[in-house]
Amino acid sequence: MRLEASDIKDLNLLKHYRIIRRWACRNNNLKDADLELLIYFDCMGHFTKHDYKEGTYAYSWDKLRWDRLLKEGWITVWRNRNRTTQKYNIYKVSFKCKQLIKRMYRIMLGEEDLPTSYRNSCFTSERYSDKTMRSAIRNVNKDKDR
Repeated sequence: MRLEASDIKDLNLLKHYRIIRRWACRNNNLKDADLELLIYFDCMGHFTKHDYKEGTYAYSWDKLRWDRLLKEGWITVWRNRNRTTQKYNIYKVSFKCKQLIKRMYRIMLGEEDLPTSYRNSCFTSERYSDKTMRSAIRNVNKDKDR
């Protein structure tokens, strides 16, 4: 069975994507482009640094992105190069990254609510942007038609 555009619309999958993405980025110290790139890599499975370079054409330039994602554990080496038969490393997204993306999907589908506890950094700050984010999170959690 093939999915149609109307099937995805009926799921309301992208209805609260912006709020969910902002929550994920804020609580995991990621930039929007980093998260979207990680989602792209998760769909690919295994990738190389060349795939990374091609994948970043649509994003703002960040010279340090690759090293930061590796250092913070969002990307891991799946197979190391050995300079004879394997000419380059092959990478995959880490378990931590897969768990975050799965959690985002569960929230989008309404299987799980966005957290409203002190662990959510939006609920511990008094900045105006955090106050508006708290209201948006409460509205997402109230919406049971996600």
